[in-house]
Amino acid sequence: MHTLLIVFAVATAQEGLWSVDTTFGPDVRGELRVRGASSGWTATIAGRAATVERSGDSVRFTLPDSGGQFRGVRAGRAIRGFWIQPRGAVTGYAWASPLELTSTGAGEWRGSIVPLEERWRVYLAISRRPNGTLVAVFRNPEQNDLGKWFRFSVTRAGDSLRFDLPASGEDQPAMQLAATYDSLRRVIALAWPGLDRVLRFAPQDSASATGLFPRLPRAARYGYRQPGQIGDGWHTARAKDAGFDEAALARLVQQIADTDPLNPRAPLMHSLLIARHGRLVLEEYFAGYDRRSVHDTRSAAKTFASVMAGAIGLDPGTRVKGDVTLGDLLTHTSGLACDDYDPQSPGEEVRMRTQTAQPDWWQYILDQPQVYPPGTHYAYCSGGMNLAGYALQRASGTWIPALFDRTVARPLGFGRYYWDLMPTLEGYLGGGVQMLPRDLLKLGVTYLNGGVWDGRRIVPAEWVARSTVNQVAEGVGTDGYAWHVGTLKVGDREYREYEANGNGGQFLIVVPELDLAVVFTGGNYMYGGVWLKWRQGIVGDVIIPAIRE
Repeated sequence: MHTLLIVFAVATAQEGLWSVDTTFGPDVRGELRVRGASSGWTATIAGRAATVERSGDSVRFTLPDSGGQFRGVRAGRAIRGFWIQPRGAVTGYAWASPLELTSTGAGEWRGSIVPLEERWRVYLAISRRPNGTLVAVFRNPEQNDLGKWFRFSVTRAGDSLRFDLPASGEDQPAMQLAATYDSLRRVIALAWPGLDRVLRFAPQDSASATGLFPRLPRAARYGYRQPGQIGDGWHTARAKDAGFDEAALARLVQQIADTDPLNPRAPLMHSLLIARHGRLVLEEYFAGYDRRSVHDTRSAAKTFASVMAGAIGLDPGTRVKGDVTLGDLLTHTSGLACDDYDPQSPGEEVRMRTQTAQPDWWQYILDQPQVYPPGTHYAYCSGGMNLAGYALQRASGTWIPALFDRTVARPLGFGRYYWDLMPTLEGYLGGGVQMLPRDLLKLGVTYLNGGVWDGRRIVPAEWVARSTVNQVAEGVGTDGYAWHVGTLKVGDREYREYEANGNGGQFLIVVPELDLAVVFTGGNYMYGGVWLKWRQGIVGDVIIPAIRE
């Protein structure tokens, strides 16, 4: 049971919309300077300085007071590497992002650090039911914390409020939130569970609640527009030139824009992008996101384990532990004691991430017992997919973020991205990479082109074909190598599809027969009853029927 303390402003104003939009750093950002001299090298940023350690072409330094660190190598006149920002209060991860320092001459290099914001937004809407009782809904775009389908009953006693949520099966115990409000101040102070921080709310005008409503102003009508060509490698086109009925796509976007986010089962979509015949033909963002906003891809990022394996030619038959192979890990059939859908499973992801006895999550999964023979039992296991990173790093001799940068991000012309790290600062492959939706969609077009992006081969065509069809024994599962495989029903037809997907509504869906790739990002975290319907309900029922060829 959580207990919250909420201090309200005016005694008669408990109804209405309140919000907080805040960040918890990191403080280190801006221009980084590295200077080399015969007496030694130094790095300076944000009023901090560090001694640079060099070994051959390697360039490294760590800021004091856990300010972050840099790992790089000299590459011609530049220094290319990664900035590692410390573990954040909101995400709970340390993050690695690519950083290139450019020579300015005279033994100096400069670059700009743009960290991932540890941002936390919450909207609290209190309204009155027809019977006169009060109901409250929380909306938190970053994690859907206290959101989902929750509708709290609100009761008032003097200067106290109480928010009650009844139990909903075994997965959701009853919750009571104790609250008081102050009639003298127009501020809400809220001790949010899990953050160990007090958030200060202010009254929110719904006309400017960009992180809550899909589109503002809410009465605006949408007209189809061709995506912009911004020099990131995408060629764009009008949807009609790729065979789409643009009016049908416009109706879909308008339907998303008209969503009431306070409805307990509302689809909280953050982006929708469509590519066909190698061209980006639709790109729309919602709830305050835009093409410059990186998004948490959650478990959709697991698919990059497969992409990197194909890029370096690592055989799925490579043994990782005993008879457990890389292919077993990529298909969730390792047979190890790891099941993310069983909270009692020793290798379940939350258990792994919250325990402190073993900070090396590779070793944590390696230490789990063998429950089933490999390849005979399907159990969704993020820790097992992360263990594929152990195999990739061992085979390539390359840190996982650097391997991703070399084999995927640079060849595909990615913009900003942030790779989440384990406590040991090794790259985590269980999901959670933050990237631009436009960049995620590039992977779909690459696979439609047999592993080639803009004339450059990323993975062999044979690996595309092999990894995107079922690799699991009949009756065990239906996964390729870190791709989910299935079908979409359109009238009396079925289309084969393969996809990367993640909690909350993160999708890359590829339909080879139609030369079609679609990306969604969303905020329905921990509510699969909503986002899992997008595959068929939007792609199968709306987007494919909009193709008029």
